[in-house]
Amino acid sequence: MKPFQDRIAIVTGGGAGIGKSLCRELANQGSTVIVADINAVNAGKVAEEILQNGGKSRAVGVDVSDEQAVKQLIEGTAAKYGRLDYMFNNAGIAIGGDVRDLTLEQWHQVIDINFYGVLYGSVYAYQIMAGQGFGHIINTASGTGLMPQPGNIPYCASKHAVVGLSLSLRYEGMDLGIKVSVVCPGHVQTDIYKNMKVVKVPNDKVVASLPVKAMNTAEATAIILDSVLKNKDIIIFPTNVKWAWRINRLFPRLLDKVWLEKIRNIRRLRQET
Repeated sequence: MKPFQDRIAIVTGGGAGIGKSLCRELANQGSTVIVADINAVNAGKVAEEILQNGGKSRAVGVDVSDEQAVKQLIEGTAAKYGRLDYMFNNAGIAIGGDVRDLTLEQWHQVIDINFYGVLYGSVYAYQIMAGQGFGHIINTASGTGLMPQPGNIPYCASKHAVVGLSLSLRYEGMDLGIKVSVVCPGHVQTDIYKNMKVVKVPNDKVVASLPVKAMNTAEATAIILDSVLKNKDIIIFPTNVKWAWRINRLFPRLLDKVWLEKIRNIRRLRQET
């Protein structure tokens, strides 16, 4: 029997990137997957693909920054299927740039989705799981949720908050049968950077400055699901991010030049308008 056979899983941000890959693989392993995404068309395409391949899936258009929409998604899923086994709070966005150029509205946009979206998903899934006595919440943060990321501070701050939320909630859930993990990836082949806004910096220059090598979503998904089965607390990949995290914890001054170069690169690309 496959480990995810006959499980009920919600994946936010399921219409693209890592979320899309998670939906496909969970369905391949026998889960019923609720593909939740603000882009209902993309969510529908992913769900339809799963159905055509013999899997079980349903698409839901949802803005994770809308508390009531997330509540309805989770409570409706549990009511329809009688349980909720996995809640993947995966949706996220990025708005970067020199912090002096960012508006508070842009800060709110990022935090409302990246943190509050995860918070809503965690709280309402936690309530359902506490009642049934089992379940696993998996929150997508980032390697930048463990280390600084000058030039992308709203994203970095929101991901630090997700890490703190997840690791604290993990201990609260232990006696209730609830597992909690946080995913902290490095650069993965998704469209988040292609779609992100970097204030006063042309997007094509941002994309051109990204690392040439990036992990593909299928490999990232395999690592995430294997780690979920092992109930790991922090899921960090690829290897270079693990090493950077360890160095930053033990010898933070060694990476000063790395963090300074990040913001200096943004400032070299910055255009006054």
